[in-house]
Order: sequence, then structure tokens, then C-alpha cells
Amino acid sequence: MKRAILSLTITTALAALLAGCETLDVITQVSTSVGVATGKISTQEADAINRTASAAGKAFEQITPEQEYYIGRAVTATILTDNKTANLKNATHYLNVLGQALAMHSDKPETFGGYHFAIMDTDEINAFAAPGGLILVSRGLLRCCRTEDAVAAVLAHEIGHVQLLHGLRAIRKSRLTSALTILAAESAKNLGGEQLTELTTAFEGSISDITGTLVNSGYSRTLESEADAAAITIMQRTGYNPSALKDMLKQMQARMPADDKGFGKTHPSPTDRIADITPLLPQAETGAVVKARQKRFEKAMKGV
Repeated sequence: MKRAILSLTITTALAALLAGCETLDVITQVSTSVGVATGKISTQEADAINRTASAAGKAFEQITPEQEYYIGRAVTATILTDNKTANLKNATHYLNVLGQALAMHSDKPETFGGYHFAIMDTDEINAFAAPGGLILVSRGLLRCCRTEDAVAAVLAHEIGHVQLLHGLRAIRKSRLTSALTILAAESAKNLGGEQLTELTTAFEGSISDITGTLVNSGYSRTLESEADAAAITIMQRTGYNPSALKDMLKQMQARMPADDKGFGKTHPSPTDRIADITPLLPQAETGAVVKARQKRFEKAMKGV
């Protein structure tokens, strides 16, 4: 069942890529027709794909917000096949309220599908930010947070990845080029079953590339530093103490096992990140914990 849902999600993302700035109704119609096709599509379906691809024009010169969203949704679906979400209603609501406030103060306050935050049901210390604003945070990482400011630091860092398009960089450097090459080569032809299969394979490969970056290799220290710098700015704009990012990283360092396969595999060490952000933090690293803020933090994180 999960595989079928994932396949349809990727098909929908592919349809969005084909349709460019076409309406969501057209995207849905195309993705449904392709999704129900079992290796074969009718002439009418092929014509529909051609019409939407033609309408897109030069949309592939830059990934549109719609395309970014559907790509991110496919990436998120892939990650969630191995990481189920936690049944923590209050904590999830809390993360989304806090995350929306932070996103509003970022350089990318709006995305096509909006920002969404979910908790992964794992003790592993990790988090993922998919293109378009779909953000996953593990229970293990939330347990490293002692204050609401620290949770804000985690979410602001992931929002930083989204605003800086770090996920899309991984796709653009990989098989997305192959997908667009196929589209260009077939633009004057009917996009038949064989070409659609090749295109789908290429697009699935690009999703695998970005998922592999998030889950296996991780971002470079430079990109993580960029996201940390963005987080500090977002926190300052929102009224949170940016020094909480440093405190959270220290907690992570203390809690991470020596053979950590999660955060330690996909991120630079907390020590390196602390060294990078220290010059960016206010000289006076004070800032009293706001009582009302701490109270709602403790209430929301109960049971995490």
C-alpha cells in the first residue's frame, strides 16, 4: 500500500513538472490518468500530457513554486516510508504554530503548499527539510530542546534550508537534467508510453538523489552553516534568543551516541557548527527564559 501511495505521489509530482504553471485541476487530471495506467496510456491521455507540456513553454528554465511543492511532497513520501509520524497531536500542533510564526519572518514566508511540520516517531536525532516547506523533526531531536527558543532554533534551521533552496540544488545537479532533456527531445513528438516510462524513470531518479542527500550523505558544512546563519536571523526577527541554537547543539553533542547513524551521518559535528555560528551570535549570550513561553513548551512537549 505504501509503495502504491508513493508511486502515485511521484506521478503527481511528475505531472506538475510537465504542467508547469497550469492549474491544479489539470495537474490532478493528468496525474490521475497516468496513475491508473498500468504501463499503457491511451491516445487521449497522451494528448492531454502533450497539451499541458506545450502550455508550460519555458517553465523548465527555473523550477516553479508548484513544481517545488510536488517535488518536495514526493521526497517527503519517500522518507516517510521508513519513518512513521508520531501520534502526538498537541506537540505537532505546537510545532506547526511555532513553525508558521518563524516562517513568516523568513526570506521565504510563503510557499505553494505552505509550510507543514511533522514529528517522526524515532529516538534518532535528526530532521529533514524537503523542498516547498515540508519539514520533519524526530522525537529524539526534540528531546534535545530544553526551551521553546531551542525548538525555534531547530525549526528556523530547517526553514533556512527551504528558503535557501538547498534541496533543489541536489536535484538540479542530478537526474532532473535527464528528465528535462527527454522533454526537450520529445517536445515535437507525441509523448507515448515508452517516452513517458523513460521520463518517469528519470524523474524518480532525481527524487532518489535528493532523498539520498537528506537521508544518507547530508549537506556540506557550508550549506549547514548557511542554514544556521539564516536561523539566527529568523529567530532575531521573531523575538527568540538566537543563542538557544548554540545550547541546542551542545545538548545534541551530549546526547549523540558515538556511532550515531542519524544526525551524525548527515550533518557536520555540533562542535563544528558551534564554532561557525559563535561569531554571529550576540556578544551577551543572556536572555532570560520567558515564563509563559516555557510553560507552553513544557505542556506541548509532554510525552515526546
